[in-house]
Parts: sequence; C-alpha cells; structure tokens
Amino acid sequence: MQRILEHAIVSVAMCCMVAMSDTAAFAQSNARTAIESSNKRFEQAVARGDAPGLAALYTENARLLPANGKTVSGRAAITRFWQGAIDSGFKSVVLTSVEIEAHGDSAYEVGRWSAPGEAGKVYDAGDYIVIWKRVNGQWKLHRDIWTTNSPAAKK
Repeated sequence: MQRILEHAIVSVAMCCMVAMSDTAAFAQSNARTAIESSNKRFEQAVARGDAPGLAALYTENARLLPANGKTVSGRAAITRFWQGAIDSGFKSVVLTSVEIEAHGDSAYEVGRWSAPGEAGKVYDAGDYIVIWKRVNGQWKLHRDIWTTNSPAAKK
C-alpha cells in the first residue's frame, strides 16, 4: 500500500510539473505574439509618420536610450523624439525579434532593426533590446535601447 501511495504522489507531482511547463510555454507564446504584433504597429506608425501613435506604444514613464544620443524620458519627450526622427526622414523600419522571454508582467526582447530606403538601399541597421511591461493587459515598451551600424557623427 505504501508503494502504491508513493507512485501516486510521484505521478501527481509529474503531472503538475508538466502542466506548469505547458502553462509557462503558453505564456511565452502569448507574450511573443503580442510583442511581435506591437512591433508591427510600431512599423505601421513609422510608415504613417505618426509620432503620437509611436509614443502610445510606450509606458507613461518609458525611456529611450538611442544610439549616439541622450536618454529620452516620458511619453511626451518620446513623442518629440520620434517626431524629430520622422521630420528628418525616418519613414520606414523593419523590426525582427530574435529572442523574447516573459516573466509575469515583464518581458525582454532582443532583436534586429533596419531602415530600408528606395531601390533596396538600407539607410541604417542595428540591434535592439526592449524591456516590455504589461499595462492593463497590453505589452508596452518600457526601456528601449538600440545600436546602429553607422559610425557616430564627427563633432
């Protein structure tokens, strides 16, 4: 009887571990899908020249850490940053997620970006890391840092 009870306990424990593993995998899959969808909205907002739409994808107290630039804090400043980029010719971006991992209401994403231009020319490209926060059920960019493959402007 003792042996049967031990096997039953081990079986229940294994089932719970499998269920938790499945739940974690499902959560990771949902986070990836939501974040990649947000990235598509980001690309579309750039194409429309919609700086307020870009800023709406960020948390209220988000920070940008742009390549070759100073930290930009808060949604209003982020709107101004993206408007300046759009005004200077930023018209298209492609975001490619390489790695996404969620932990509760936070996630991180590692990816590559490129700014394609006319006739297949790439104006710039680089890598990025985003820390995401889930706010009211939506994944929002919270910390956004990127590199560029272009050399820094000489001062």
